[in-house]
Amino acid sequence: MTQLSDSKVISTDVNPLSIERIKPLTASVGVLGVGHHTYWPQFDGLLEEILEKQRVFEERISGNGMEVISLGMSDCAETAYELIPKIKAANLDLLFIDMLTYATSSSIAAIFQQVDLPMVMVALQPMEAMDYSRASTYMQLLNDDICAIPEFINVAVRLGRPVPPMVIGTLYNDEAAEQAVAEYCQIAKVLRSLKTAHVGQMGHVLEAMLDMHTDPTQLSAAFGCHVVQTEPDDVLKHYQNADDAEVEEYVQKILSFFDTPDPKSDPITEKLSQEDLYEAARVGVSLNHFITEKKLDGLAYYYEGQPESEIRKVVTNFIVGNSLLTAGGFPMCGELDLKTCIAMLIMDRLEMGGSFAEFHPVDFKEGFVLVGHDGPHHINIAQGKPVLRSLKKYHGKPGKGASVEFTIKAGPITMLGIAQKADGSFKFIIAEGESRNGPIPPTGNTNTRGFFGPDVRTFLTRWFQEAPTHHFALGIGHRAKTIQQVGEFLGIETVIIDQS
Repeated sequence: MTQLSDSKVISTDVNPLSIERIKPLTASVGVLGVGHHTYWPQFDGLLEEILEKQRVFEERISGNGMEVISLGMSDCAETAYELIPKIKAANLDLLFIDMLTYATSSSIAAIFQQVDLPMVMVALQPMEAMDYSRASTYMQLLNDDICAIPEFINVAVRLGRPVPPMVIGTLYNDEAAEQAVAEYCQIAKVLRSLKTAHVGQMGHVLEAMLDMHTDPTQLSAAFGCHVVQTEPDDVLKHYQNADDAEVEEYVQKILSFFDTPDPKSDPITEKLSQEDLYEAARVGVSLNHFITEKKLDGLAYYYEGQPESEIRKVVTNFIVGNSLLTAGGFPMCGELDLKTCIAMLIMDRLEMGGSFAEFHPVDFKEGFVLVGHDGPHHINIAQGKPVLRSLKKYHGKPGKGASVEFTIKAGPITMLGIAQKADGSFKFIIAEGESRNGPIPPTGNTNTRGFFGPDVRTFLTRWFQEAPTHHFALGIGHRAKTIQQVGEFLGIETVIIDQS
């Protein structure tokens, strides 16, 4: 069981513009109250007050953008069995077990045994402390939310379930509890997105990157998503039929979101040319039509095409369009890295951003490592306005054109790498660090000054020892525990790098 952190996303420099989300985020969560049927005839009015507690909690969850399915209360073994078909039919992403008062474990055991859903136990008593001068058994039972938690956990483990995570606190004016519940609602959105996502796969892995290869069926087995096979020609046909007015509108969109400065020290960079701007816009328009046609939620791609061919012009000019799409909640991942596309999707659904990244040179003087990449980036988490430069060549790849450059917002950051082991199973590798202001190479690629403990050399050694792929998703905020909980709900091994 993971105890979620209470850290919050912090940003110091909000972009003047941000990309709106392409699709709204939601999830379906159930709320099942539990109680003890023996109490109701003994204490007049107790049942009504307890059900009001559940109503308040359900209303609070609804405020987090959830579709809430109220499952009523299970207060004995018979009710638990009767509720099982209803819970299964609700197609839930997560189930909150609302510990309304003491309840015997028979009120949940059958549900633990027969319902395969992520579950969170919530114990939120209405009073911060009992009024001992007028305390009564009635008052105690109304606030007895934690009483059955150990019994429930013991039975869950004996029935072969993992220990359910829990939220303990008060129903009113409890910021820590409200933040924890909100985080579980975000996790539910991640789980919904993963199991309903249609992730496109286009082309092939960049030649010789053996760590990138992923079996799409194993990806579906682990995360629930469907991998859609697509072709570069699926974009090409939209490129060939692009509407001039739509392209011009996209040009203006690009210019509103990006600066286009003069080149600095790198001789392969130039000020953004009109030709590169136009091609980026035409391809961006084509990508929008392509993902609508294919009903996609993400795309991992790499393709080269023949020199001087039209298809090469198209596939080597994805960068600007895919950065705008990524910021809108549609993760795009170069070099056909399906695993990192999933990592980027997870971060995006947690409202962390999620840029495509790898390790760049280490600064041993100041003790940081540059983290960044060419290609797709979540520009909503950029420090200030991102930059576009024209590149005369893409290093290590064919083609030339407009490329995105920025650094992640200063403040806390989190990295998520998804690796694959010898047995084919997946593994989450997570680390928290800090982005600090300072110059980055003016190369038309993203780079962030990443500081990690206890020192950069030790941190990198520990990260590499976990056998990651060389790519990962980079987001803002310290959310390692939240991502770890996603992994635990999915049954995926998760490692958080020790920085002590």
